[in-house]
Amino acid sequence: MPVGVELAAEKWSGSVRQITLGATAAEGGTRQHTVTIGGSTTLPFLGFEGQVPHRPQIAIEVRPCSPADEWPEPLVKAWGDVYDDLAAWTKAAEADGADLVVLQLTATDSAGQRMTAKAARQALRTVLNATGLPVIVFGVGQAELDNELLVAVAEEGVGERLALGPCEDKNYRTIVAAALAHNQLVTSKTPMDVNLAKQLIILIHDMGLPLERIVMDPTTGALGYGMEYGYSVMERLRLAALQGDGMTQQPMIVTPGEEAWRAKETRVGEGVPEAWGQWEERAINWEALTAASLVETGADIVVMRHPEAVRRLKQMIGELMPA
Repeated sequence: MPVGVELAAEKWSGSVRQITLGATAAEGGTRQHTVTIGGSTTLPFLGFEGQVPHRPQIAIEVRPCSPADEWPEPLVKAWGDVYDDLAAWTKAAEADGADLVVLQLTATDSAGQRMTAKAARQALRTVLNATGLPVIVFGVGQAELDNELLVAVAEEGVGERLALGPCEDKNYRTIVAAALAHNQLVTSKTPMDVNLAKQLIILIHDMGLPLERIVMDPTTGALGYGMEYGYSVMERLRLAALQGDGMTQQPMIVTPGEEAWRAKETRVGEGVPEAWGQWEERAINWEALTAASLVETGADIVVMRHPEAVRRLKQMIGELMPA
């Protein structure tokens, strides 16, 4: 009879902090269920070494106005005619496998006017009414405008345990204060650097926000566009967490959809080498492979755009999760 082989198992002293997004009616919200991330006591998918209690979760991005003029043709085609109807787009995202919905606010509304706090509130209410999934709300990346919009969103979503972000070094104070006042979570975002990621967690926590309400965004690039460096930063953060560094033990959220769909390989269908292959398949692969690499290094939430890339990633996660 063959002799059994005992796998060498690493033993870690630390673990990833467990965080829950969303709130059900019993918890003061309106979500049909919550989503819990983190809790791992080992590296991704290595169930023989420790506990991996929660699989990586997939969020799908929706917007309050159509991105059809901005997004490449294969991505616009994937969602059909829902872009001009936020409720329909949200329902389609849930039907196509989303575990969470990311409401990505925009600097202008569908009429080209500056986005207002009132419009942001209406967009959030539309998403909340259209789905029972937990919701994350991202600002537009302009500190002054984000302070206005996310404060309004935090108030509108009282009881829902939203995640608001991104909190960056130049604007975290106002967003964190709103999260504290309305019992929401935040996402912290820094350039690809272990020390900067850790420092911002410390600054946010020093304002009084519990660590159980902070999700870390260490930033990443797309396949072929800096993903390797982002991967190594995430890997170092996860190793530090498992070694017991309390300020690196936050679950991680990354945005492979955004990163992949601004790469040339996903945006260009003509005038490229024949070896690049068919445009749509290449573009979907670019997002799926970027996301797959990031869950391998510790991403707990990946924010996606194309439903076929979502399907492929969910299949991969299902096959890798320990029984």
